[in-house]
Formats: sequence, structure tokens, C-alpha cells
Amino acid sequence: MEIKEIRISEITISEHNTRKDLSAGIEDAGIEDLAQSIKENGLLNPLIAMDNKDGTYSLIAGQRRFLACQKLGLQTVPVIIREINESTEATILSLIENVHRADMSPMDKARAYEQIYLRYNDYKKVSKETGVSVPTIKRYLKLLELAPSIQDQLTTSDGPTGIAALSKLATTFSSPEEQVEALKEISGFKQQIQLEILRRSEGDLDKIKDLKEQAMGGAFAITVCRGLESCTFIPEELVDVFIEAIKNIKKGKK
Repeated sequence: MEIKEIRISEITISEHNTRKDLSAGIEDAGIEDLAQSIKENGLLNPLIAMDNKDGTYSLIAGQRRFLACQKLGLQTVPVIIREINESTEATILSLIENVHRADMSPMDKARAYEQIYLRYNDYKKVSKETGVSVPTIKRYLKLLELAPSIQDQLTTSDGPTGIAALSKLATTFSSPEEQVEALKEISGFKQQIQLEILRRSEGDLDKIKDLKEQAMGGAFAITVCRGLESCTFIPEELVDVFIEAIKNIKKGKK
């Protein structure tokens, strides 16, 4: 690995760059803001690219920084040159660069995880390569089963952000029309309540409205107290787990 000053004209954005939706996260800092920051402070983090061995370079990570430097009219930028042997490795590198960033589109993450999973067909391998837990990877992959209209909302900066609930939505309802209708009903609730409504609905859209009314009445939360001075809130979706654990403890004592 080496760092070189590369002419911007010699750099193109690789198809393996996992960040596709540049509009995600612009409420915090758009390309214009980033360009102004680079103008005032310089490019603090080099771009990452692979050498195409023909005088050009494919950008793997740092797309927003690259576009900001273009906007400033910079002639050269510092680039970390990586030796990459296959497309999957390039996708992994790009994903690792972006995956922990809150401003990366959830759908971009989902598609990147899908590419890596298709390569290895092993969730644990994907987890090892990316440093992301298996349950989280599975939740993101479930987003690919959502109705296109819901996916479109997820590619914008003001779209739904409850990945766990949306994953549960895709698991509970397979029909795009039912997914859209169910999401419309549960929107506005906190994620843990959305999860509980979906769990209790058992995939029956007719139950959603009744469960929504129950949720508005605060039915899906309990408080366990050990004396007046020690109370612990337990989300309803964990109640069954909590009860089962108590049963196992009691069995162990017998």
C-alpha cells in the first residue's frame, strides 16, 4: 500500500464503490459544505483507489471527497493505492470504508452485503470480512424484499430509519401492497412498538389497526419492580424471553 498524488483526471469512480445514493446524509453536510471544508483545511483523509495498470485509477472509497475536490478544481489529490485481486475484495473495501457511517443509504449497505453474501454464501464469512454482526447483516438483506416504494424512501435523507422494524415488516408481509399499508399504519410509533405490532399481527393486516389502537393506549410495555425504588422497564417484545429465563432458573433449582 502506498500514498501517491494522482491527477483527478486519471481517476474514475469504480462500479464496486458501495455508496450510490449521494443524497443520503446531505442534511448534515452536502458536497458544497465538504468542498468548503477541504478548501479551508485541506483533504485530511486520502482517497482509496486501485491501479488499473493503464495510467488510470478506479476510486474505491472517498467518493464524496473526490466530487468535492472536483468542484474545487483541484488538479491532484492524495490517494492510497491498494492492490485488489477481485471485485468482491473491492466491494468489501468500499463497504468497510462506508458501512459505519450514518449518512450511507441503508439500501446501498443492503446491496453491498448482498454482493458479498453471494460471493461466500456464508453469513459468518460476511460478518468476519466486514466486522458487522450476522443479525445486522440479515436485517439489511431483508430490506431487499421490501416494496420498491418503501426502498425508494430509504434512499432519501428523510426516509424511514428503523432498520429492525423494516426488516421485520419484510419478514411479516411478503406482498408489497400489504407492506405499504402496514407501514402506513405503524408509522409514528417508536421502533420497539412497531416491532411488537408486527409480531402480534402474525402477518394478518386486519389485526394491525386493532393493535395500533392498543399501542396508542400504552399496552405494549410493562414495568417490573423490586420495591418502590428499583423499577426496570422491559420492552414487551422481550417479555416472553424474560419469562422463559425465569422458568429455566426455577427448573434448575428443583
